[in-house]
Amino acid sequence: MGPQVVSRVGRVAVIRPARVLCVAVGLLLPCLSLPTLAADKTLSFAIYDWANAIYQTRFADECPAGLNLGNDEFWWRSLSKQDRARLTNNGLHESGNRYNVALKRGPKQENVCLDPTVINDPFFRTVEGSISYGENIDGTDDGHSTPKTCSHQKFTGPDGTKGVDNQMYRLIGCIYGWREGGLIDPHANELRAASGLGMILVEVTGVSDSRNDDDVTVTFYRSIDQFALTGASKPLPFATYRIDTVQGKPRYGDHLKGRIKDGVLTTDRGDVRLPYYGNYAFINPVIRDMAIKLEIAEDGSASPGMITGYYSMDQFVHYASGLGGIIPVSYYSCPGLYAAAHKLADGYPDPKTGQCTMLSSAFRIAATPAFIQHPELRNARK
Repeated sequence: MGPQVVSRVGRVAVIRPARVLCVAVGLLLPCLSLPTLAADKTLSFAIYDWANAIYQTRFADECPAGLNLGNDEFWWRSLSKQDRARLTNNGLHESGNRYNVALKRGPKQENVCLDPTVINDPFFRTVEGSISYGENIDGTDDGHSTPKTCSHQKFTGPDGTKGVDNQMYRLIGCIYGWREGGLIDPHANELRAASGLGMILVEVTGVSDSRNDDDVTVTFYRSIDQFALTGASKPLPFATYRIDTVQGKPRYGDHLKGRIKDGVLTTDRGDVRLPYYGNYAFINPVIRDMAIKLEIAEDGSASPGMITGYYSMDQFVHYASGLGGIIPVSYYSCPGLYAAAHKLADGYPDPKTGQCTMLSSAFRIAATPAFIQHPELRNARK
């Protein structure tokens, strides 16, 4: 092929033929120009925001009975007038300061978040609206039961898309802590940004055209580095992150087949295990039938997107019941949430009981372009 000029952009190598002179039969003749050969590109991202996709109207029309009562209110309403005055100092003790007392509402003073089955809290309020963010995950138009789903009511997307599945939203959409202004998801994002724990890396390989490509592979990793931030505490684009490994192999690494159309990445569905850290809790959820949709910004700015799939009901309830001091300011009852989750679960029935074990879900994400350093490259540099 002759001499080459190699230019590199991130992890992408583009090879172009160099123009040289050849000697042929005593004459100086230019070599024939060879076609340009471009290696496939790799696009990488670090997800820095993760939040439940909550559709809400100005006056909470989706929650006609209002938002949920908190654990604290269930507690003090159960007290006599005298005990209420004594234990709350006539209401002067803030709910956060009486949190540990309010939790022990079981018949034998059991902690109702550690064991949400010991009592039954009535009036848990779930979403009654017809509109939700998300996608059609089960493939049905009406939510009828299938071998891997339970019968459930469908939503319509804000853009008019029919057949949207999002039972997670139906469960938590009337809980203040998960709505706009609530603390649960913003606090989790803030802790991840400060610590780097549970950071998800997304790598798109086999990309011939970053705006349109009908065959790419999307792989998910966990970073062992903290977020690189700007002076304004925003994610720094094109920072380099190392992959979490065990004995030299990535700890995570599930992948999905996908495509890019007009700069929007979408994937087929498959089971993906992801790291998650938020509100001092570690989870390693396997999101079943997961798909990702991500807008790829041409200028390298933040990319918004959405992840949909079936999320473990048990893992979510365990997480929500262990939020500690965030529970009093998020206003929900652990026993009420537990009972409603079992009622609303719509994915993957238990083969023995028939009870569905997962909740169809949609999560808003935001990602920044990044470079991912693989272990073999890291080892080569030692």
